[in-house]
Amino acid sequence: MPDQAAPAIGPLVTGSEIARIAGVTRAAVSNWRRRYDDFPAPSGGAASSPLFALAEVQAWLEKQRKGQDVSAEVQVWQELRAAYGDDMVAGLADVAELLSKGQGRRPPGLRLPREAVARVRALVESERPVDVVNALIDRFTDAVRRAGSDQLTSPRLARAVRHFAPPPAPGATVFDPACGIGLLLLAVAGQTGAHCRGQESDADSARLATVRAALSSVPDTRIETGDSLRDDRWPDLRAELVVCDPPVGVTGWGREELLLDPRWELGTPSKAEGELAWLQHAYAHTAPGGHVVIVLPASVAYRKAGRRIRAELVRRGILTQVVALPPGTASSHALPIHLWTLRRPGPGDTPPATVRMVDLTANDPDGDLDPRPEQTGDIPPINLLDDTVDLTPGSHLQAGHRDYPGEFTALRGDLEEQLHRLTALLPQLRPGAGAGSLDGATAGVAELLREGLVTFEGPDPVSASDQLDTDYLQGFLRSPANTRRATSASGTYRMEAKGARIPQMAIEEQRRYGAAFRGLTEFEASMRTVSELSRRLADLARDGLSSGALAPED
Repeated sequence: MPDQAAPAIGPLVTGSEIARIAGVTRAAVSNWRRRYDDFPAPSGGAASSPLFALAEVQAWLEKQRKGQDVSAEVQVWQELRAAYGDDMVAGLADVAELLSKGQGRRPPGLRLPREAVARVRALVESERPVDVVNALIDRFTDAVRRAGSDQLTSPRLARAVRHFAPPPAPGATVFDPACGIGLLLLAVAGQTGAHCRGQESDADSARLATVRAALSSVPDTRIETGDSLRDDRWPDLRAELVVCDPPVGVTGWGREELLLDPRWELGTPSKAEGELAWLQHAYAHTAPGGHVVIVLPASVAYRKAGRRIRAELVRRGILTQVVALPPGTASSHALPIHLWTLRRPGPGDTPPATVRMVDLTANDPDGDLDPRPEQTGDIPPINLLDDTVDLTPGSHLQAGHRDYPGEFTALRGDLEEQLHRLTALLPQLRPGAGAGSLDGATAGVAELLREGLVTFEGPDPVSASDQLDTDYLQGFLRSPANTRRATSASGTYRMEAKGARIPQMAIEEQRRYGAAFRGLTEFEASMRTVSELSRRLADLARDGLSSGALAPED
């Protein structure tokens, strides 16, 4: 029997986290494990992903002189990484909540390790609590950016929205329906005396946004938790300014259950146009005379599926400005993004005579956001209401002002980057046991639902148990066998998840399959991005060659 009185080994860290602590590559840590007999033995995890005691690792690094003198802030960050892993938002929220209570009793329910609590309390002896929290959030933002994720609004993007948004007056209401941890909402309205309102589907993100606002002396801030499109927690709110950096490329945004929703006053968005659902949700919460500033992928300006809604925005005089931001403004990628500004007409208002188009795609993302004269154009609505209703600023500014060589180089670079990313996304697959080898023991989704192992979030089933991997579940639901079950004799396909069956596997094997299915999904999404980039690049090259702005190489 194990010794029940054995002391706790403290926080555990992965090999990748050891690499970050020591300032080396992951491969260097693997070499240390092979070369040094005294390297700490794993204290947990699996053979393929071992975990090590943080205290033992730090002692070994110090002994080998491979460690670095790190600040207390970095030590707090490392302990948060060890304790929370990929759930760092919860860790940051716990730190912020601890500091919001002052130096008194530790609030109940926090998962912070004792060592992290002590270090955080030591930090605030010399720094303001808000500065400690903001420094940790900056580290988190940088880590997300380096990972290539769109999980957070980048500081560059928040700066651009703040620059182009009408400044909120004291006492006005500013609303962000997809506020995340509050980066955009507080950047735009934090110190203006405005009432800050938000909604966020992730409870820990909403908690962090709320506590951070309190620490930043933004007292009138309220963040509700819930899915804004499916569960609007602010049905009666009408704000003077709505800002939004919505999720991108999400097809499961709830169209089937929201077909008759009154928010779609410009037209019901298609399943592929979730961004236009967010746009109309934001507009529905705008007071007469108020504005919306929303971040959108460049493709929303020209995709065929959104043509009718774009036409209504122009025809009714709601769209006032489209800004094409410099590549790299969204730090995790170099793809172009736009800011659309909408205005809800007030009583007696006359529709605007033009739509302002601003093209900053040739600018430095850290440079001046004020456009030069040749980068702007006031376009009459009639010129936008053609068969395509293309709202891309570069398509409407004078060709002589367009930097064809610069755009071509940037787009070609974006395409090469995406093509390189495709190779990394496609999972490595080895020969399996043979076709049909997984047809043995299977479980029905209806049975899993009855047992409480599966639940539904919208149309898609997700795991409700640590014994079932969601990516594994959804991957096998799209298998040829389940697709055949869901296809009628007339050829109509309708996913009936409850009638589907999935193989029975141990959780570790499920996660391996789930990672492969997840990689395929990301691969398909990247392929769609490559297709859009290819179309734009070909159109630009053809236009430039035919106008004389570009010429073939010798």
